[in-house]
Amino acid sequence: MPNCLTLKKSNCRNCHKCIRHCPVKAIRFSGNQAHIIGNECILCGQCFVVCPQNAKQIVDETEKAKVFLQSGDPVIVSLAPSFVANYDGVGIGAMKDALQKLGFYDVEETAIGATMVKNEYEKMIKEEGRDIIISSCCHSINLLIQKYFPKELEYLADVVSPMQAHCIDIKKRYPNAKTVFIGPCVAKKDEAEHYEDIVDAVLTFEELTNWLKEENIEINRQKDSSPESRARFFPTTGGILKTMAHSSNGYTYLALDGVENCISALRDIENGKIHKCFIEMSACVGSCVGGPVMEKYHRSPVMDYVTVSEFAGERDFDVVQPSSFELKKHFEYIEHRLSKPSESEINAVLRQMGKFKPSDELNCGSCGYNTCRDKAIAICQGKAEISMCLPFLKDKAESFSDSIVKNTPNGIIVLNENLEVQQINEAARKIMNIRYDSDILGDQVIRVLDPTVFLEVKRTGKDVRNQRVYLAEYKRYVEQTIVYDDDSHMLIGIMRDVTDEEKEREKKENISRQTMEVADKVVDKQMRIVQEIASLLGETAAETKIALAKLKESIADE
Repeated sequence: MPNCLTLKKSNCRNCHKCIRHCPVKAIRFSGNQAHIIGNECILCGQCFVVCPQNAKQIVDETEKAKVFLQSGDPVIVSLAPSFVANYDGVGIGAMKDALQKLGFYDVEETAIGATMVKNEYEKMIKEEGRDIIISSCCHSINLLIQKYFPKELEYLADVVSPMQAHCIDIKKRYPNAKTVFIGPCVAKKDEAEHYEDIVDAVLTFEELTNWLKEENIEINRQKDSSPESRARFFPTTGGILKTMAHSSNGYTYLALDGVENCISALRDIENGKIHKCFIEMSACVGSCVGGPVMEKYHRSPVMDYVTVSEFAGERDFDVVQPSSFELKKHFEYIEHRLSKPSESEINAVLRQMGKFKPSDELNCGSCGYNTCRDKAIAICQGKAEISMCLPFLKDKAESFSDSIVKNTPNGIIVLNENLEVQQINEAARKIMNIRYDSDILGDQVIRVLDPTVFLEVKRTGKDVRNQRVYLAEYKRYVEQTIVYDDDSHMLIGIMRDVTDEEKEREKKENISRQTMEVADKVVDKQMRIVQEIASLLGETAAETKIALAKLKESIADE
């Protein structure tokens, strides 16, 4: 997992939204939890943006910056030009005042480094005669090419990013300085960590805002301007191109934003469809002003562009251009791919998902993968689980539910709130002498049952449990339970046929009644005999009667 992007496991609710929005599907699900696959992730931050449970967490480097401030060495901020879109009505002067109150030695604009990078791009086009050049400012795009399009590494400009160029320049001017970059990007944390001794710490705008609040420091709403600040356009789509000279004959200049668009262009390059082209690529839609850690957490592409445009000047910063060697950057291929499963393995998983023929493959995307086949491959690679397929789960649940309803000996009838029959099982049809489901489905229950009890349960919300009733029209006794399901707004009737029990009970009652009648006759006869014997023995008739009554009572109890 990338060190700068972590996961709060307790927050993950297995909604699959992160995998749906991940352009390279670098997320693995296991045990109903999402896991970021570090060697596949390009750190675009989309999972962080879309997660509804805030399960994705960016590692905070505020404490690291505080340690630098306490070291005694000058700590200088390289501030991304997108700050003007994040902090309304604030210029570089106001930001410098606020950051110096935190203890920073100085604050400079990363746009200074952008000017150096732009100059190097122009030199590359003019002097090196390359066929295709892809800008290297966006670390996520660099990772995309390094991990997924290694054949296109030769086209990636071997130039440091504006953040790195600026921090290299700062350390040249202040040899013992520590550099802290502040911007809207997750990937810059990884870039700083991977390319050591250039950028010492990276903070997001949110981390800076929280730090300022902690110290009760407010940023003055004060805008400034400078004609020598054209590179402030860099954080917008086409911003690099806007600062460059387009005098080279035969070159096409193109700006792309969004990982999907960049992937499409990279495939065209791979297929030999693009030549003599300088391509500015940004992973974020709208470029850096649409970054994943812009504090507003909403997309305002027009307003953000206007804000940056109004802040940018018409001329370049006056910079001391480093040598090409100082700005050189090497990009290596990053191995990440898992072995692709065989056709038989893929088809076996598809069958487990209930996909036996192409028409079964809905490609609904609910699992996060574009096709059922992509999902099957991910399962083979251990990145996904079969349970992520919602149609599969739905069919399985319905099949299981139908099996229970179909095979239970109890009659089940389901009504909607209009008392129309929505479902009925075979046992219920047998009780009510209904031949086919279609004979009653959609009709009012009054056709086959007295609706009174259903109406009462619907009205009161109180369930009826184990109520024994006689269905005269069917000559059956049933023990019925009627419940109302709040979630589905359905009335569910469960009927246990107790006709045989009731007949057996009536039979026993008849036998008991006959026994009592016989007992009464015997007792009456015995009373007369006992009275005669008692009179001979001198007992009173009253005492005899009491004794016989007790005898009769004991017989009745039996």
